[in-house]
Amino acid sequence: MLTPAEAEKLVLENIPLWPKEDCPISRAHGRVLRESVLADRDLPPFDRVTLDGYALRASSLAAGVRKFQVEFVQAAGVRPGVMNPAADACIEIMTGAVLPAGADCVVPYEETARDGAEMTIAPGTGFAPGHAVHRRGSDHRAGDLIVPAGTRITGREIAVAAACGRAVLTVSRAPRIAVVATGDELVEVDAVVAPHQIRRSNDYALRAALAGAGFFYAERFHLRDMRQEIEHMLWHIIAEFDVVLLTGGVSKGKFDFLPAELDRQGVRKILQGVAQRPGKPFWFGLSQRQTPVFALPGNPVSAYTCLHRYVLPALGQASGLAPAPPRPVALAVPVTFKPKLACLLPVKLSSGPRAELLAAPAPGNTSGDFSGLVGTDGFVELPPGPAEFPAGTLAPFWKWV
Repeated sequence: MLTPAEAEKLVLENIPLWPKEDCPISRAHGRVLRESVLADRDLPPFDRVTLDGYALRASSLAAGVRKFQVEFVQAAGVRPGVMNPAADACIEIMTGAVLPAGADCVVPYEETARDGAEMTIAPGTGFAPGHAVHRRGSDHRAGDLIVPAGTRITGREIAVAAACGRAVLTVSRAPRIAVVATGDELVEVDAVVAPHQIRRSNDYALRAALAGAGFFYAERFHLRDMRQEIEHMLWHIIAEFDVVLLTGGVSKGKFDFLPAELDRQGVRKILQGVAQRPGKPFWFGLSQRQTPVFALPGNPVSAYTCLHRYVLPALGQASGLAPAPPRPVALAVPVTFKPKLACLLPVKLSSGPRAELLAAPAPGNTSGDFSGLVGTDGFVELPPGPAEFPAGTLAPFWKWV
């Protein structure tokens, strides 16, 4: 049986890259950038004043000048004036304004007194050239790469793109994802539930996690354990969506019809079964038109864990997202795991005495205990046992979204 690393490698090797499209900057949040953002001019584009006060020559202060004549007011957003060459000349200036030619520093209001057109600075006060001035090109020069392709766009990247005049950004096309819950025992969350039934939760949880990871176009479906219904609906879902996530019906039970039906509909199996707990029955394949199909176990914790371990990294790669390996964390306490399987263990994070990340195990009751994940931060992956892992053991950590 495959290890988690081998399963991940197979998934990533077979996931297709989605096409690019142009997106208005107003709708780009959460999308993955496919074309780098370069500075279209120096940033800042001029010597920018960073506080309200008076622009003058630092050399005048150094020479002992304390009384200055205010020539005019320079506001932000207007063409800059030119300061008089006299040693006692100054210009009242506002934050964000262009530093006038002839001035090289700004004295804040708080260090001055004003009487009509005369401004006085207290004796002993000095400011070096460049004080309160954000120099032209000190952030970036024209042509510099600021945001590389492969970045998921947040407000920070949108601010940069706007400052560089990029009203339209080239991004990966957002996939349409079908989240399909299977099983006769499932009823909708607002339905009357019989003693032998359970409310649907997997499809809600998976859809919410997909949105948290930046994949907002997901629709939920429910398939009962009926061959004809599965055959009919599955054909339409695979034909209409870019990604299909199935939960349940992929193990070896008498009513687990999905693997055989996927095969009958031409979905090529890439892998089935991973040596891990939870999530051992995980299944992945590609349809004839290269639609990724992920079949996750029906147990809630198994499905949620497999989504984070395999599906979200695959969707990120398909979007062109730059790879981000999981961060290592240290076990806060010893852990013993007897099965000869990789252990995907929910944990709570805290900071150690040297600000290191510590992972405290928080195992649930069973893989059907979704409530056990509440309060946890993610999971660590421990290699196959049986083994005892002492406190301080480093393990890769995957964060819930």
